[in-house]
Amino acid sequence: MNLSTITIAGREIPVYRLDTVIIGSGCAGFNAADTLFDLGRKDIAIITEGVRMGTSRNTGSDKQTFYKLSLSPDEPDSVGKMARTLFDCGGMHGDTALVEAACSVRSFMKLVNYGVPFPTDRYGAFVGYKTDHDPEKRGTSAGPYTSRYMTEKLEKKVTEKGITIFDGMTAVRLITCNNTCFGVVAIDEKKAEESHAGLTIFLANNTILATGGPAGIYSASVYPESQTGMTGMAIEAGAECTNLMDWQYGIASLCFRWNLSGTYQQVLPRYISIDENGTEHEFLYDFFSDPMQAVNLVFLKGYQWPFDVRKISGSSLIDLIVHHETEDLGHRVFLDYRQDPACLRRNGFSSLSEESYRYLERSGSLIDLPINRLEKMNPAAVALYKDHGIDLYTEPLEIGVCAQHNNGGLSVDTDWMTTVQNLYAVGEAAGTFGAYRPGGTALASTQTGSLRAAEKICYTTQEHLPDLKILSIIPDITNFMEALFPLLTEEAPSEDIALFRKSFQEEMSRYASHIRNPSCMRKLLNKCESEFVSFFREKNASKRELSQLLRNRDILLTQGAVLSAMIYSSEIMQSHGSGLVIGDSGQETGIDGIRFLPPKHGNKNLYIATVFDGKRWNSKAQAVRDIPDTDTWFENVWRDYRRRTGQ
Repeated sequence: MNLSTITIAGREIPVYRLDTVIIGSGCAGFNAADTLFDLGRKDIAIITEGVRMGTSRNTGSDKQTFYKLSLSPDEPDSVGKMARTLFDCGGMHGDTALVEAACSVRSFMKLVNYGVPFPTDRYGAFVGYKTDHDPEKRGTSAGPYTSRYMTEKLEKKVTEKGITIFDGMTAVRLITCNNTCFGVVAIDEKKAEESHAGLTIFLANNTILATGGPAGIYSASVYPESQTGMTGMAIEAGAECTNLMDWQYGIASLCFRWNLSGTYQQVLPRYISIDENGTEHEFLYDFFSDPMQAVNLVFLKGYQWPFDVRKISGSSLIDLIVHHETEDLGHRVFLDYRQDPACLRRNGFSSLSEESYRYLERSGSLIDLPINRLEKMNPAAVALYKDHGIDLYTEPLEIGVCAQHNNGGLSVDTDWMTTVQNLYAVGEAAGTFGAYRPGGTALASTQTGSLRAAEKICYTTQEHLPDLKILSIIPDITNFMEALFPLLTEEAPSEDIALFRKSFQEEMSRYASHIRNPSCMRKLLNKCESEFVSFFREKNASKRELSQLLRNRDILLTQGAVLSAMIYSSEIMQSHGSGLVIGDSGQETGIDGIRFLPPKHGNKNLYIATVFDGKRWNSKAQAVRDIPDTDTWFENVWRDYRRRTGQ
């Protein structure tokens, strides 16, 4: 690594030159760095806004799932079978599905060997369970903090190997020319008050984006508040996006952001609302002729957590009712673990569906009170909230329908390179999944994608320092910085910056989440376009607030791309996956005032590609790549492997 400076607008800007830079310090970023090092690439560094920030370290569920090829002794499986499951979920490329399946066990066993406590039976077998959209019991878990354990173990290895970590560095702009990436501009928050406002250039031959999903575009969100994502950098650089309309939304707690799936639902808590007068009401029963049907659907929310337009007469009706109660009626909604639902108290466990009853019976939990059942089946789920100052024994838990994960993202090939040369996207930043990915694939993909990117870099390029002269032929970076310095002011308009972000986040949650209003989405897209075009003319910030200002710009870029994909998708697919497109002439949902346009079939083998042309976002449908036919003759594979890897 080499440090020098360059003068822009009369200010000395630090320039680090290195072979490969990784942006982000979650389990994808750490694994990319760790794998690069093990393959012999040493001139590498991680830059991160904060090592302790981000989704990998700060989020989870009742038992956060890692999805892999089944290793259970009673579950026959194969790479081809798993690839077919992923591909058949719709909107996913067959070749990346094959990679995800083929590399899943290899990535899983690395984590096991690094100390992530995935459970085995007494004979050493990694048994599994079914997660959503999963037919084969491929899920496994180390508990609510699985991704945290992954991140911590990988960080430990990265630290032991002496890999450089630039902490407190906020990435704000990719350095690109002729559709090739040459690194990134970041703000060193520790030097933000200096004359150059902390602006720092990382000139690199390879850049790996491990910045997570676009967490900052919604107000109703399960993402930790410490994460906003920086997908907009790549969008502005011209990188194609895939399936940005495909998300996972579901019921989550609000005071402490957490996904309420699994046993949080299967123990059958009460759903209560509190109106403006403080009146409490078990509101689910208002929508069912048989109150026990509501209780059974709550149970199903345990492993059908994501909102799904195909289930709006089933478990996803719960999400619609909660949304109606909070957004249309303005009530606060809670899960109450202190009492059994009224109809369960009256009718007893024998009135449950067979599936609900057998689950509780086999778990030894046919006992009174949801909190007792939760403590019996998953005490860590109770302790988790206790650790965050919420006692489920004594208080209800406020909830809403929130965004949790973007199944789309930046388009990548089978080595996780984006459509911009030498720019890779790994983890949730990569758009490798379509509408109905099995639960737990997101964690697995952080490892498979970063593995593939690292291998591609190491097997096809030579480690060397980039030439400093590159910056002289990329006027865009000089123009960018020269546009920033006039924005700086001695005053700190932090309130304006926060209000601007909040306004756009709230409109996205209201019109462009699990319920999508096409006319309102178009108005919001026009607003994004207008704000983006005038951004540098109308905004300012103190040096300390500059990164927050630029983060707002990145969020605008991403919101525009997401809205473009959603609008186009609503036209050709109507309701699809996680998006219920409302329309006055549509079908009834059973909820007052919510009518929807039914799904159009025949779109399973399409994905929505979105590209930004510098002023606006354009989306179109493309055919997915099929699962490739592979040559499994060992001698041929061995010869090809030696050729690809230089072995």
